[in-house]
Amino acid sequence: MCASVAVPRTPLKMCTIAPKSCDTFVVLPDKTEGGVVVFGKNSDRPAGEVQEVIYYPAADHTVTRLECTFITVSQVPHTEAVLISKPSWMWGAEMGANGKGVCVGNEAIWTKALDGKDEKVERLLGMDMVRLSLERSSTAEEAITVISELLEKYGQGGPCSDTEPGLIYHNSFLVADPTEAWVLETAGKLWVAEKITEGFRNISNCLSIGTKFDKSSANIEKVCKEMGWWDGEGVFSFAKALSPGGEGSTSRKVWGENLLQDLTKH
Repeated sequence: MCASVAVPRTPLKMCTIAPKSCDTFVVLPDKTEGGVVVFGKNSDRPAGEVQEVIYYPAADHTVTRLECTFITVSQVPHTEAVLISKPSWMWGAEMGANGKGVCVGNEAIWTKALDGKDEKVERLLGMDMVRLSLERSSTAEEAITVISELLEKYGQGGPCSDTEPGLIYHNSFLVADPTEAWVLETAGKLWVAEKITEGFRNISNCLSIGTKFDKSSANIEKVCKEMGWWDGEGVFSFAKALSPGGEGSTSRKVWGENLLQDLTKH
C-alpha cells in the first residue's frame, strides 16, 4: 500500500551567502604530465552576477580610442583573439586566454595605498587590464609590460560591482604562457613583478611578493619610505611594506601551496 503526502511548493530563493574563494594558480611544464601548462582560477564575484564566456576574434583597428568600463584608453592597431570570462556589466574580464597561448587572471587585494578616497575615482579596473593585456600581448612578459604601463598611465579605481558600490580594491595578476609565468602585484600605481620558470605558483587575496622581484615601478623603495610604509631598514619587502597587517598571507594561499605541492610530486 502506498501513501502520498502533499508537500507545499515554495519559491526558490537566490543564495545570498557571500563566497570567499578567489584563487588563481599555474603549474609549469616541468611539473605536469605531457609537459603542458595548467592554469586555473575560481572567483567569488557577487552572488547573482551574470558571468559571460565570450570569444573575440583577432582584429585590426583604425579607431584610436577604446572605451573600457569607466574610461577610454588609447587603442592599438591590432588585437589578438581572446576567450574571456567576464561579468556581463563590465568591459573587462576576470580571466581568459588569447590566441598566442597567454593566460591571465586577477585577484582582489587590499593595501595601505587604499585611503578610502582616491580609489573611488573611476579609472581602469583590474578586470579591464586583464582583457587589455590579453588583447595586446604574445607572451607572458609582454602582458606584464602592458598591465604595468596601463597602470602607470591611467591608474586603477572605481567600483568593481554594479550592485555593491563599496566593493573597491587593488589587484594582483597571474600571467602564464607555454614556457613561463609572472605574478604582478599592485598598490595604487606602484607594482612589482616576479618571474616563475619552473614548478608552480598561486595567488589569493593578499600580497605575496616579498623581497624577491624581477621588475618594479620606478623608485618604489623611495616612494614607500616617503609614504611611511617602509622604515628603510633591512631588505625591502613589497608584501610587508604594503600589506595592512604586515606580511601578506591567507589560509587559502597557504592551503593552495600545500595542495599544489602534493599534486605535483613525481
